[in-house]
Amino acid sequence: MTLTFSQALITIMLIALGTLITRALPFLLFPENKKTPEYIQYLGKVLPYVVIGLLVIYCLKSVTVLSAPYGLPEAIAILCVVLLHLWKKNTLLSIGAGTLIYMVLVQKVF
Repeated sequence: MTLTFSQALITIMLIALGTLITRALPFLLFPENKKTPEYIQYLGKVLPYVVIGLLVIYCLKSVTVLSAPYGLPEAIAILCVVLLHLWKKNTLLSIGAGTLIYMVLVQKVF
């Protein structure tokens, strides 16, 4: 599907507007001189862990442990991520190395 110039321009403007709204809305709803509500502070503390948990579940939802390779690449990559994170305490390094290990395992080993 090819967009006309006006359709492309309208699409870009709507995307820019949506981005601007989502970036500015927290500053408008919770100004600096007002105390942030307790439930928002609570969500800020717990949601990062919930999102990571959901991502892990989503990534592992199609792993079959009853047929080859029996989930071994995923298990090895997860183990590497956990051990590397416990050792170095660097999230970016842990995720990057885990992704690299997983990709090497599924493309070259299994």
